[in-house]
Amino acid sequence: MSWQAYVDDSLVKSGHIDKGAIISAAGDSAWATSPGFSLTSGEMKTIADIYASSANAEKAQADGIWIGGDRYVVATIADRSIYARKGKLGVCIAKTKQAILVGHHGEEMHAGNSRATVESLADYLIGVGY
Repeated sequence: MSWQAYVDDSLVKSGHIDKGAIISAAGDSAWATSPGFSLTSGEMKTIADIYASSANAEKAQADGIWIGGDRYVVATIADRSIYARKGKLGVCIAKTKQAILVGHHGEEMHAGNSRATVESLADYLIGVGY
C-alpha cells in the first residue's frame, strides 16, 4: 500500500479524521498528505523535535504547535503520541520507527475516535516494521 493510500483509506475514509499527513520521523519530508493539508518544513521539524527531547516537548506544551498554518494548544504529550486542540478542532499525532502520522479532526468529530484511528494505524505500521 502506498503512503497516500494510508492517509486516504486508513485515516480519512474512517470518518474520524478529515485530513491527514504522514511525514518522515526526522521531520524533513512529507510522504503523503490530504489535498489542502500541507505542513511547512518548520512545522514538520518542530513535530519531530518534540520526540527528540523533553525540553522540546515542554516548549511545545508551553507555546503550542503550528499545524497547517494554525496554532494548536498541546493537551498531551505521551510516549509516541501528541494531542492538540484549537477550539473544537484537533490534531492527533503518533510516531512510529520511521514515520510520524498527523490526523486532523473537525468540529463534528469526536477526539477519542480520531485518536484511536491514528493510534491504530501507528500500531499497524510499527507491527510491519515502519
